[in-house]
Amino acid sequence: MDNRDGCGQVGSGEWEARADLVVVGSGVAGLTAALRARELGLRVLVVTKGAADGGNTRWAQGGVAVVLGDTPDDSVHRHVEDTLVAGGGLCDPDATARIIADGPGAVARLRERGAVFDTGSGGRLARTREGGHTAFRVVHAGGDATGAEVERALLAASRDGLVPMLEHHVAVDTLRTPAGEVAGLRVLDGDGVPGVLIAPAVLLATGGLGQLYQATSNPEVATADGVAIALRAGAPVMDLEFVQFHPTVLYTGHGARGRCPLVTEAVRGEGAVLIDSRGARVMDGVHPLGDLAPRDVVSAAITRRLADLGDDHVFLDATHLDRPTFSRRFPTVLAACLAAGVDPVVAPIPVSPAAHFACGGVVSTVDGRTRVPGLYAAGEVARTGLHGANRLASNSLLEGLVVGTRAAEAVAADLAVGVLTERRLAACQPVTTAPVADRDTLQRVMSRYAGIGRDAEGLAVVGSVLDVSAVDSALTTRRLVEDAAMTLTARALIAAAAARTESRGCQVRTDHPTTDPALTHGLTVRLTPSGQPMLDRPTHPVRGAA
Repeated sequence: MDNRDGCGQVGSGEWEARADLVVVGSGVAGLTAALRARELGLRVLVVTKGAADGGNTRWAQGGVAVVLGDTPDDSVHRHVEDTLVAGGGLCDPDATARIIADGPGAVARLRERGAVFDTGSGGRLARTREGGHTAFRVVHAGGDATGAEVERALLAASRDGLVPMLEHHVAVDTLRTPAGEVAGLRVLDGDGVPGVLIAPAVLLATGGLGQLYQATSNPEVATADGVAIALRAGAPVMDLEFVQFHPTVLYTGHGARGRCPLVTEAVRGEGAVLIDSRGARVMDGVHPLGDLAPRDVVSAAITRRLADLGDDHVFLDATHLDRPTFSRRFPTVLAACLAAGVDPVVAPIPVSPAAHFACGGVVSTVDGRTRVPGLYAAGEVARTGLHGANRLASNSLLEGLVVGTRAAEAVAADLAVGVLTERRLAACQPVTTAPVADRDTLQRVMSRYAGIGRDAEGLAVVGSVLDVSAVDSALTTRRLVEDAAMTLTARALIAAAAARTESRGCQVRTDHPTTDPALTHGLTVRLTPSGQPMLDRPTHPVRGAA
């Protein structure tokens, strides 16, 4: 460590560390990238603002969607087609095919690192089916605890592989050269002490943005930090308007806030059906796949039914499953239901949609490269082109495994050919100052006007409220960093949602209920020199190339 002047370098009370690659986030994408980078001989450092196991990966219940070649009625091509259908015309077909084709190898490497998946007869991996899939191709662990097992295995492998990790350190902003290249990262430790991480490569693997809404399946750390860091670094974001609302989150009472327990889609894959308060099937006549329709279709159908009846939740009837089966297959769901006073073997489970997954994010290639030299992205924070307007169930862990690996290999390759070198920092990089809105106010207006069912008037209300409530603040605490990220990301999201004057995938515009063929392309948002989100020129055809 050393001290330098106080003009954005290392000053009094600050500390410094160096690496070849700084990975921000300890979820599936981040840990996969860190492990692969370590294998390739890179000095890697993982930064996570909570505990190492505090991210979103552990909450993934369903599994990993992958075609392993041992099921004659399925194929990689079929998986690709299901993904493209779910994506509503906005997936990048080439990126989708490349990521899905890499799935078998990614799962094999994960198993080599100690992950244990559920097996059926003959030792073959067990499969389930989820919404939007036309085949049983989702492998799972612990019944409905796949994310927890993936996280356990990766954390154990990281510790065995001596991957250094800074827990309880929040990433504030990138360090940049006069030319705008990324040269490191500013962080705050758990006590708010600033630090500087010098590195030619920074990989954002920060997860999603569910905390923009009052009710979400995401943990409290999902505050869109990576999107904001990338935007301020000069990277564009795309498809941010497509926020997937999971149709079946456990309803725990009117006005529920924060992370709500997820009821995995695999319960419907095992035959459960959605019914309303009168006992009528919600999905009858809505979609050929019925209760296993893509998530945007199911969430929208539930929302319409709730509006028609004046209710605030529907029910998932899984009472056809006996207790031993439910306990073995869905132990996590069972525990959450019983804790809420619901016995799913005896009575239907009360559920409602809640913010779940960001289909868009930082524009990046399947190798994690963004349009800013030195900045990479993988996992939910990235927009590779795999998800388009709506994510196919269980493609997220697949993407994290595949792109995390590829991103580490891209960094190693870029270092080897001299694309990434020790860069000269700008002479003065003061503490970041950004608009910060009141979190409670932001979550309320986003839930009311930018959830399922949006219109131009409501989106304008969100913008006005954020403009009035936001106050420029120096980002000197974790709370301020998070709230600034949420403020900026909310502004970018509503800019894209307002410009997309159609309903497609996760974006449901009540004032534009049909799909517009002229909008079969991504909408890109970047920051103006004054720091305001601005819609970029349309990108057509949709591509993830940086």
